[in-house]
Amino acid sequence: MDDAAGLRAVLPPVPEAETGSPGSPCAYAALRADGPVTRARLPEGDPVWLVSRHDDVRRALADPRLVRPVIATWPPREGEQWPRRVLTLLELNGADHARVRGAVAPAFTPRRLQDLEPRVRALAEDLTADLVRQGPPGDLVAGFTEPFPLRVLCAFLGIDHTGFAAVAEHIETVLQATRVPLGKTLAALDALRDHAAALVDACARGGGDGLLARLAATPAHEGGLGHEDLVSVTISMLMAGYRTNVQHFGAALVTLLERPGLVRRLRERPGEIPGAVEELLRHVPLMNAIVVLVATEDLDIGGRRIREGEAVMPVIASANRDGDAFERADEFDPGRDPNRHLVFGRGPHYCPGGHLTRMELRIGLETLLARLPDLRPAEPTERLAWNEDSPLRAPLRLPVLW
Repeated sequence: MDDAAGLRAVLPPVPEAETGSPGSPCAYAALRADGPVTRARLPEGDPVWLVSRHDDVRRALADPRLVRPVIATWPPREGEQWPRRVLTLLELNGADHARVRGAVAPAFTPRRLQDLEPRVRALAEDLTADLVRQGPPGDLVAGFTEPFPLRVLCAFLGIDHTGFAAVAEHIETVLQATRVPLGKTLAALDALRDHAAALVDACARGGGDGLLARLAATPAHEGGLGHEDLVSVTISMLMAGYRTNVQHFGAALVTLLERPGLVRRLRERPGEIPGAVEELLRHVPLMNAIVVLVATEDLDIGGRRIREGEAVMPVIASANRDGDAFERADEFDPGRDPNRHLVFGRGPHYCPGGHLTRMELRIGLETLLARLPDLRPAEPTERLAWNEDSPLRAPLRLPVLW
């Protein structure tokens, strides 16, 4: 047995969220106390350094010596090649990352997103009206948390929201790249790339006021992007702005509906919903332990020596439950202030879509609570069936009455 195989054989697996839960896995509490930077193995057997404390995660996310590997080539495998080099924004670094991010970031500022807010509110109203017409009981997953993030993203990008069922499967495969064979990931990337390229071409031909059409119409010397850059932006948005938000919104609604007093309070005091949104982002993991970085040189994290080429996994879901960073860290406190959660990362790769996600959650909650009086679960939440086959933990159904 070679050294690498021996290491994989003795390392414990990366902790999984408990059944019927979005996470954060309870095992991280013990790691924060006794092994805040420790070795583990990914589902495919590759070793990784798990980083679980808030301050260490915060530093790791912003450390320029830790970079995102190219998803199509990591972990390295013999005999598997991907000829296309389209990267997501997360995989771009240096000047290329600064150039592409600089072109798209202005569209995500709170001021620019104000122009999109009436359209987002109309989408939420339409979906809620459909639930009302069908009458209780209704399923908030099928009727709201699945379609709403997709329609918001499509409105933002300026693309048609229909025909995304097959694409969703490919997106989820890529988001699970550390858990599935590389060949499956490469096939999903191919499919995503083809779909994104078709969307970019349609926007370039048809114009419109969406982000893709605006970027396609902007000359390069004025900050516009070329075709392959636009494909990268589209893939990034489909991955980070669609399936992850579907997952989080469903799990967040379970957290709220388990607290009927809080639901009543937020209905009566909608001005407190933005604070609840921030706490939902901290308390309910947007993703579970899938941020993988690779060291470009030797460095220290939390007193442990990381060697060049080794993989590091800063676990945001664990950092957001660190009692050294948050009082009563495992409690849900919608009035928590300050709330220094790390759900959108930190440093050059800080998620530019954070304000869009916040707006989506806020408007979705405002609309549901206003239009569905006495919103409550139709069955005990502990009986809900969850998607247990993915790090995107979410309820498969959420039946409610109102």
